[in-house]
Amino acid sequence: MKKKILVSLSLGVLLFTTVSFKSDFFEIAKQLEIFTTLFKEINMNYVDEVNPAELMDSAIKGMLQDLDPYTNYWTEQEVEDARITNSGQYTGIGAAVLTKDKNITLMEVYKGYPADQAGLKAGDELIAIGGVNLAEFENDAGDLLKGAPGTEIPIVYKRQEKQLETTIKREEIEVKAVPFYSLMPNNVGYIVLSQFNRKASAETEAAIKDLKEKGATSLVLDLRGNPGGLLTEAINVSNLFLPKGKLITTTKSTIKKYNKDYLTTNEPLDAQIPLAVLINGRSASASEIVSGSLQDYDRAVVIGARSFGKGLVQRPKELTYGTQVKITISRYYTPSGRCIQALDYWHRDEEGNAVRRGVADYNEFTTTNGRTVYDGGGILPDVEVPSAKLSAITEALLSDFAIFDFATRYYYNHTFKDLKDFKFTNGDYRDFEAYLKSSGFVYRTETEKALEKAYLISKTDDLQQDISSTFSELSKTIDIAKEKELKEKENEISKLLIDELVKRYFYRDGLYRYQLENNEVIKQAVAVLQDTRQYTEILNP
Repeated sequence: MKKKILVSLSLGVLLFTTVSFKSDFFEIAKQLEIFTTLFKEINMNYVDEVNPAELMDSAIKGMLQDLDPYTNYWTEQEVEDARITNSGQYTGIGAAVLTKDKNITLMEVYKGYPADQAGLKAGDELIAIGGVNLAEFENDAGDLLKGAPGTEIPIVYKRQEKQLETTIKREEIEVKAVPFYSLMPNNVGYIVLSQFNRKASAETEAAIKDLKEKGATSLVLDLRGNPGGLLTEAINVSNLFLPKGKLITTTKSTIKKYNKDYLTTNEPLDAQIPLAVLINGRSASASEIVSGSLQDYDRAVVIGARSFGKGLVQRPKELTYGTQVKITISRYYTPSGRCIQALDYWHRDEEGNAVRRGVADYNEFTTTNGRTVYDGGGILPDVEVPSAKLSAITEALLSDFAIFDFATRYYYNHTFKDLKDFKFTNGDYRDFEAYLKSSGFVYRTETEKALEKAYLISKTDDLQQDISSTFSELSKTIDIAKEKELKEKENEISKLLIDELVKRYFYRDGLYRYQLENNEVIKQAVAVLQDTRQYTEILNP
């Protein structure tokens, strides 16, 4: 008994030096001791053989699942992957891949890189890498694609139900934070900032300087689809347009040491040039810090759709054996005081889903010029473009990869040699509708979910038999409404189909060039920048 007390006290002293002062140290020590003895007994006495590593992995996932989705345990390989992502450079094949159920599907092939040189295309499914059959490989299949620059690796893949082979020569891959910029008509400079890696501010600065040398008198900074990245780079990008000493974001936590103000530290590159910032529902984290700060200081007109609302700050903490835990330590706030975070993971609904505040609960804040802005999660644009916000059915098509899969099939049945010749007709959209029916695409609305829940509850009240015919009729009505919605959203869905197809035929560079002439959000940004009166009235009402 004395030994147990001594162990608990020693562990309590150790924890006192590593965790927050708010913690109950004795309770932590107690629970750790319980867990350790439980883990030992299961491994030593369970009826079947258990794998200690797998058992521990399940325990860790179980411990984290009720927290926010950004607090994660990283293996040694995942730690290395994160380092590579932030550095903007890695050794590989030059393709975006989706790994799911031991399958690797190429989602995008980058022009001129190894995968492209080997003839691989988006939609190809890798079957074997370096002689290893992926169906029989127990670890992360994506690791098989990595290796030293210059080394070759044989690939077996499936395309359109045919099995093919090729060889890929690995090389250094540079991930550009600014993959594209161009001078548009009327001297409007356009810059795509796709991620906040260590090169983000330097590449953005270089693009601005080059565009200004070419005659740019106004700028469009496109942050649509930018998932974020390094906080320091978000500060530096904002600093390109804002004076030294300006507050960009504040982090707040119940742990005092994580409460911090982040200010600009350099003189701006250009604090006067008219600026429009584009965002949408996939602009998150660092993108929201930049767009939020520029909006709060009335430095730019923000255009598009409300951003994602990822305002939780993570910090990696070293564990043993090269592993880490990425812990949410605080929340982001804009200079005016708005909380960026949209979902409340600590107050969930009956089904365990994070709660999103309603519009009625939003709070008002004021920009430097006295404009009213609101919290509620994410950044609400100054100019909203309806087409920038995706409907529920479109989101479902994207998450089910229906648009991606149709584009793969379309690509092998149509040929376009020049971007100017590309077209997607109403007939092509009818083919897409037919494809959805044949592929078994299922889209369940929130109304359907609620109706099904009510129908199940009716059994408890002995009402199910009485309302079964009504339930059937309502279900049929909803199905008709969903088919109608698919037709009503043709314009919205067609734009995403076109974007995916242009990328297949003419790579990402071709997609950017196509959007310069055809994207409604970019057109709106140019219109605002060209109308000096409108631009001024938005920022100085």
